[in-house]
Amino acid sequence: MDFELSSKAQEVCAAMWDFMRAEVFPAEPVYEAYLAEIGEHAYPPVVEDLKASARKRGLWNLFLPAVSGMSNLDYAAVAEISGWSPMIAPEAINCQAPDTGNMEILHMFGTPEQKEQWLEPLLEGRIRSAFAMTEPDVASSDATNITTAIERDGDSYVINGRKWWISGAADERCKIFITMGKTDPSAEAHRQQSMILVPRDTTGLEIQRHLPIFGYQDQHGHSEIVFRNVRVPAANMLAAEGDGFMIAQARLGPGRVHHAMRAIGMAERAMSLMVDRAKYRVAFGQHLSDHEVVQDLIARSRIEIDQVRLLVYKTAWLIDSYGAKGARTEIAAIKVAAPAMATSVIDRAIEIFGGQGVSDDTPLARLYAWARALRIVDGPDAVHRRSIAREELRRSYPYVG
Repeated sequence: MDFELSSKAQEVCAAMWDFMRAEVFPAEPVYEAYLAEIGEHAYPPVVEDLKASARKRGLWNLFLPAVSGMSNLDYAAVAEISGWSPMIAPEAINCQAPDTGNMEILHMFGTPEQKEQWLEPLLEGRIRSAFAMTEPDVASSDATNITTAIERDGDSYVINGRKWWISGAADERCKIFITMGKTDPSAEAHRQQSMILVPRDTTGLEIQRHLPIFGYQDQHGHSEIVFRNVRVPAANMLAAEGDGFMIAQARLGPGRVHHAMRAIGMAERAMSLMVDRAKYRVAFGQHLSDHEVVQDLIARSRIEIDQVRLLVYKTAWLIDSYGAKGARTEIAAIKVAAPAMATSVIDRAIEIFGGQGVSDDTPLARLYAWARALRIVDGPDAVHRRSIAREELRRSYPYVG
């Protein structure tokens, strides 16, 4: 295995760090002030300024190998850098969830007409999108439980159901919902589901409420929505009826690399804050950095960050070399390992900051909230540990004794 970044990736990472220091970090207080004044789901104009600058710098749509020419391993390093400012940086370079996964779906499975209508404006950063799968009344970590009905009626499909935790829906720029539901409940378990494109302004689509995460509302929101006799053209079906589960699996492979690397970036930012605080804060006649208990927190954090980074690099390398199927166990492993590590590191930083760490005077509380949520996003830890255990139980060991 070779985890060395290509020369292009090294150049992009250097450009990304220049962008972060010169523009993204200074934009954070401007971004927060705008949301506080205008509304938590308003769109701060500073993001458009950042997007324009990112395009000029060549930092645009880097997540999609067919567009950027970068491998998953190369992009992983960029995703980590963007994780230092997870609310702003990913969108500034048009590499934000859930749009990245939705663009991948449209790129792989969309018709020419669907690509022209939805993929092109997403790649241009002119609109945003949502992925409507999770439901409140069933355990959606098992996608076969999905109950939303998608029924054929002549040249249309009619959709009825309820979804929640639909990221992006609170932003008026979210113009399309990739919606997963059942087209044939009598089919084999993994052929019952389909995915269909539902424009935001379709009659019967209602956004009922926006859900906070640990009391925080993200700008793009996480919403509960209802489909009541929502009718869309049959041409809005993605791929074919019964392909929904397959499409969902294709979407989640590279996307979990993105999530994991951004989590590492969040942990690195917490680490930098922790170390800086330890160097100048004095307690009991010593700088915190001189206390062995603080040194232990810092050392354990460094070890865990680097361990997880290597695991994610391995996963990205496997996807590049063998596809998502060839990295199935590792994809599940990074989904467990990266958010858990980030949560632990951020928690240690909060401990060193004390009361300030749980306030909004530092980014730590928001970083912690999002890192903890990542342990549920795209399936909870328990589901992925179950998948890893099943793979392990199928292995043949060379020696037992």
